[in-house]
Amino acid sequence: MRGKVWAMAALMAASLAGAQTVPTAVTQRPMTFDDMMKMRRLGDIDVSPDGKWVLFSATDVTLEQNTRTPHLWIVPVNGGAEKPLLAWNAGESRGRFSPDGKQILFESGRDGGQQIWLADFNGQAGTIGEPHELTHISTETDGAMWSPDGQHIAFLSQVYSECSAGPGPGIAPSGSDEDACDKRKDEAQAESKVKAKIFTHLLYRHWNAFTDDKRSHLFLVSVADGSFRDLNPGDEHDVPPFSLGEPDGYAFSPDGKEIAFEEKKVDDPALSTNVSIFALNLDEPNAQPVKISTSAGGNFTPRYSPDGKWIAWRMQERAGYESDRFRLVVYDRATKQIREVLPNFDRWVDEEAWAPDSQTIYFASGDKGEEPIYETTLDGKMSMLTREGTYGDLHIVADGKAIVANRMTVRSPGEVVEISEETAAPAEGSGMKVAGMPELRMGFGPVSVRAVTQLTHLNDAVLAQLDLPKMESFWFPSIGGVRVEGFIIKPPGFDATKKYPVKFLIHGGPEGEWGDSWSYRWNPELFAANSYVVVMINPGGSTGYGQAFVDRVNGDWGGRPYIDLMRGLDYAELHYPFIDKTRECALGASYGGYMADWILGHTDRFKCIVTHDGMFNTESAYGTTDELWFNEWEFKGTPWTNRPLYRRWSPMLAETHFKTPTLVVHSQLDYRLDVSEGYQIFDTLQRMKVPSKMLYFPDEGHWVLKPQNSQFWYKTVNDWVDEWTRTRD
Repeated sequence: MRGKVWAMAALMAASLAGAQTVPTAVTQRPMTFDDMMKMRRLGDIDVSPDGKWVLFSATDVTLEQNTRTPHLWIVPVNGGAEKPLLAWNAGESRGRFSPDGKQILFESGRDGGQQIWLADFNGQAGTIGEPHELTHISTETDGAMWSPDGQHIAFLSQVYSECSAGPGPGIAPSGSDEDACDKRKDEAQAESKVKAKIFTHLLYRHWNAFTDDKRSHLFLVSVADGSFRDLNPGDEHDVPPFSLGEPDGYAFSPDGKEIAFEEKKVDDPALSTNVSIFALNLDEPNAQPVKISTSAGGNFTPRYSPDGKWIAWRMQERAGYESDRFRLVVYDRATKQIREVLPNFDRWVDEEAWAPDSQTIYFASGDKGEEPIYETTLDGKMSMLTREGTYGDLHIVADGKAIVANRMTVRSPGEVVEISEETAAPAEGSGMKVAGMPELRMGFGPVSVRAVTQLTHLNDAVLAQLDLPKMESFWFPSIGGVRVEGFIIKPPGFDATKKYPVKFLIHGGPEGEWGDSWSYRWNPELFAANSYVVVMINPGGSTGYGQAFVDRVNGDWGGRPYIDLMRGLDYAELHYPFIDKTRECALGASYGGYMADWILGHTDRFKCIVTHDGMFNTESAYGTTDELWFNEWEFKGTPWTNRPLYRRWSPMLAETHFKTPTLVVHSQLDYRLDVSEGYQIFDTLQRMKVPSKMLYFPDEGHWVLKPQNSQFWYKTVNDWVDEWTRTRD
């Protein structure tokens, strides 16, 4: 985020109004990659204290410049068009209303590194005054959050632990002294001609970067004068730990005198999933954080009740298992007791938010390809409030009579919606049709569907032009009598008299899922757009079907999940006569890439395969990955303690059966599944004389994120599938 250009919000609003005008008669057409890049991507949202405004960020993609730039927008809750607040070239994000509603904070790199900015807010007009920069910290800011009294702001920054260590435990040097130390060390590293690194511990690299000597710390900055202090002085662990888009891992108590946060305070973070919740007294400068969680697994997203009596969070029980069930628990601050609110709820709680009465908690939870919102009282009386689509980023309006959230479907990117107290019949929405076992679409627990009103219309003009077929769901029996769900999307302009080739998509995780949600990386509608039927199965290991179903993949990577996938495709071929089973291609990434590799050596039913960031050699993958706990849980030990299981499920050991033309995709900066896994399978395919090609990205990690790289990825993948399925009308 760089640049110094100020644009008039009124001018942008006028141009947007023109862009959102949709002709009355539009001939719809299949979606293209360019269409997808024109869509604004909804970011995080916030609701004003009076419940009248929603502040949110939306990212614009400029394909020609290869950039993604977030900007701040605002929309009234009671109806009206969204309008931009800022349009700096550097972008701006993380907008938050002050507790009194008179200011907003946001983060931007307009004048260099990302910093916190403040601006006055006009609650009548929904406009802001001239912003001014609050922080000037060399290590930049992230995750800014107001204290309840509006006098301070918490933020995160990556710092050197030795720079923050003071004269005694818990005592930090002044913020300016610490920052000066950090700046000197950064400059010395940048200027040094020696770029060598020395490792003395595991997790020396993580996902797409080397961890080096810096750690994430929580800071507190004064709104009055910009002075700041490190809340984790000398700490050699990240606060909070790294996460993939999880809700904030820290929160203030309602009186502002305490802050609770996540920390993975273990000796070897590469071997443990034990994230704990700590509480820190902010009134005592030398106070030490107090651990309040007790489980051996992960504990996430602490949230204080409005009356200050409780802290809710999401807890996992089993050590070493990142996909254990996320349970909703509450901590009584007076008695220091923890109890589970919904002990019989066999789904993951992905996000939680308190109602104003401090007796009700709203939460989002995946269920059979959807992510509904639920409500529960502290005594466990629960009901489902929404259906159709994926909901997240929950915000309770001040009077407690509505919820503002992000909602997406497989046919539409995220938009801001309001969920009211009124009950309503389910909206058409994505219109997912269910075949086989329709009663299973009802979800877990009582259903009290609320009225949902879409507040933003960021992409109406683009979506109105596109033929985006509805996704259908089907159920089939698999091994052990387990019922498994699959999804199918027909091509645009579908003709039931024709036969269509198939793109068989396999999701990652393995504890992930396909469902009614939008994706820019693996978009099922875009895959269907060039006259393909898209088939997706949620095999054993998938979330949203109960923890026993999630655990079905553990230690059985190429076993029952593989059978689930093949039986799901068998079912689709039998029940959808327009499928041409002689022209099918299997595509997968991450665990889906592993499964594509496994399929390569265990069936010849596919005309082609696309394997992206897959695990090919289970033993070498152990030695080159970052989070060792993952492999040790999934393969029940290390290669030297359980070598037979590693070898049993190693796709490499079936290489003599490789025949199917295969496209290999891998990236240099992928430290979850090292690029060497891609090299190994490509070299093997070439040596076995199997038609193959490798797409290598030197500047991407586990995901392909840069716009032009993404464009090249989609083209290469689709061209490969077209080449081997020989699409015909």
